[in-house]
Amino acid sequence: MYRFLWTRQWVILALVSLLLIPTMIRLGIWQKHRYEERSARNQLVAEALHAKPVPVEQVTEPGHAVTRKERYHTVTATGTFDTAHEVVVRRRTNADDEVGYHVLTPFVLADGKVLLVNRGWIPADGPSQTAFPKIPAPPAGKVTVQGRLMPDETTAASGIKDIKGLPDRQVMLINSEEQARRLGKQVLGGYIEQTAPQPKGDTPEQISDPGKEDAPLNYAYMIQWWLFAAGVPYGFFVLVRREARARAEAAEQEKAEEAEPAAV
Repeated sequence: MYRFLWTRQWVILALVSLLLIPTMIRLGIWQKHRYEERSARNQLVAEALHAKPVPVEQVTEPGHAVTRKERYHTVTATGTFDTAHEVVVRRRTNADDEVGYHVLTPFVLADGKVLLVNRGWIPADGPSQTAFPKIPAPPAGKVTVQGRLMPDETTAASGIKDIKGLPDRQVMLINSEEQARRLGKQVLGGYIEQTAPQPKGDTPEQISDPGKEDAPLNYAYMIQWWLFAAGVPYGFFVLVRREARARAEAAEQEKAEEAEPAAV
């Protein structure tokens, strides 16, 4: 009854089924890892955002690489904005996906060290892409700022190409080492996304809090792939039983036709 399983068609179908099962199991394991990574990331972000603000000097220093646990931690700093050496970061979008600039302003601390402050987003509405845009001024004099600590941007981490030869005071990436060379000063590792004080007239548009990644979706995909893996052998069994039943019925029909007396 099951000799058909050795035919070319059914051997190929069996081999494909055997390959599909481990493939789907591996895809489920990959989705499990993505779920765990996203859940851990969401937990780190939540803890950082709700942690008590600390002076920035307690977390970073010149040459320091901001870690995953330090990222998004709220820090404070007291000093003065150095608008004369302000730069803009090209090709950045706001919450409405409009393309513009991020405003990066050096913030000089009492000891002369510099903290890079991303003051937020402004539209690219200047006369040309080569012209330095008009930027609302930050508070003058000594001021205390607060923001989320961020690691230096790199092409490898962000996917943004660090284009050289840009117009004066325009950059592609926020990188403390590059800014230290440009300014000729000691610059604290990383930078902050300013959250306070609020800018006058709500511009620059401050960067919103990082959202949660959809970890439950990966969990659902994990279950889905494993159900598919379990369904492959069941589906193969159903097909085999259906084919065997069809062949048996055909054989019975053939016997019945052979047993009928010839018409006179």
